[in-house]
Amino acid sequence: MKTMLHRQRGATLIVALIMLVLLTLFAVTSFNLGTGSLHTVGNAQSRNEAMAAAQQAVEEAVSTTRLFQSPSTVIINGDAECEGGAPNTKCVDVNGDDNPDITVRLDPPPVCIITRPILNSEIDPNISNDAGCSIQTGQAFAVAGAATGNSLCADSVWEVIAVATDSQTGAQYTVTQGLGVRVANDDIASACP
Repeated sequence: MKTMLHRQRGATLIVALIMLVLLTLFAVTSFNLGTGSLHTVGNAQSRNEAMAAAQQAVEEAVSTTRLFQSPSTVIINGDAECEGGAPNTKCVDVNGDDNPDITVRLDPPPVCIITRPILNSEIDPNISNDAGCSIQTGQAFAVAGAATGNSLCADSVWEVIAVATDSQTGAQYTVTQGLGVRVANDDIASACP
């Protein structure tokens, strides 16, 4: 019986080494899974920050009359550090360190998709926005558009595309938004071909 025990002395050592290797593999795998999850969360955060910056630029663009008066300079960029002051470009500092983290471009510039003249019969004189659009139809030869029954305004549909790029992670997000705007016929003539 003593000879049997003598033969089994190394078996305990081998089993212990196998268990140590398995525990090491488990530790390395769990570390890699945790690191991968952390990268995924960081990428999602960068994507969300880029999306918010792009949406902010779109909201800024659609809230100004420069959208239909001069589409190539909707966003005025006075910051030389932000893409050299290029028009339709906005730099956003996300983390508060006074360095731009995300660059948003309206690329291509906002474009007019379609216009439709508003007829005088569609104008409600009780609405203040409509009052500036109405013209007298009796002056057919003195006012442009009066003979056709058109008012001084038109409905237009615009498409605004903002592309946001995170300078550190390379995350990129594109927001496309369409909107309808009532504009003067003079603005339509220059901005909508």
